[in-house]
Amino acid sequence: MSGGSSPRVVVLDYGSGNVHSAVKALEAAGANVELTGNRARAMEADGLLVPGVGAFSAVMEQLNKNRSAEIVDRRLAGGRKVLGICVGMQVMFERGVERGMDTEGLGEWPGAVTELDSPVLPHMGWNTVDAPENSVLFAGLRDERFYFVHSYAAQHWTLEATRPFPEPRVTWSEHGARFIAAVENGPLSATQFHPEKSGEAGIRLLRNWVGSLTTD
Repeated sequence: MSGGSSPRVVVLDYGSGNVHSAVKALEAAGANVELTGNRARAMEADGLLVPGVGAFSAVMEQLNKNRSAEIVDRRLAGGRKVLGICVGMQVMFERGVERGMDTEGLGEWPGAVTELDSPVLPHMGWNTVDAPENSVLFAGLRDERFYFVHSYAAQHWTLEATRPFPEPRVTWSEHGARFIAAVENGPLSATQFHPEKSGEAGIRLLRNWVGSLTTD
């Protein structure tokens, strides 16, 4: 990135829906945004956003089909920042168990995504989150609400800090039971909720992430 210009963010176009609202939200957050599945452009960008809607298995099928999973893995191996949203967060875990189907994820984090233990599913609407004090994503946003729409989530966190990265910052929410609402782990961050559907609070969260692309 050249000095003084906006951080360049690629929204990974691998066949998932809801990409245009993510593009608009990132633009509102101050990023120079490109929607593409081009490998070179995705690798060169300051930040990569991985969207995801629908079933875990369908998202993984598309990521593997387009070799997009390799882009995510190679960026992270090089310390290049990635942000996953909704199912784009879920696939960062080892496995997704959905309607009896056990699907291998990207395996960036240990653990499984499973159905929420709640009498009302899907979890749809605005909810609060419990973010750690040192969160970068939620700086200035600890009392805000964010928009969720999902029936599955990661509900346990077991990964410990690995040098040179600091201790993972895990944000929780609750719908029947506690589940992971967001993670900040070295170059990889993700949210279970949709920042692009969360109004001004979501834009401010994306602005925090975009700002981090050039400060670390």
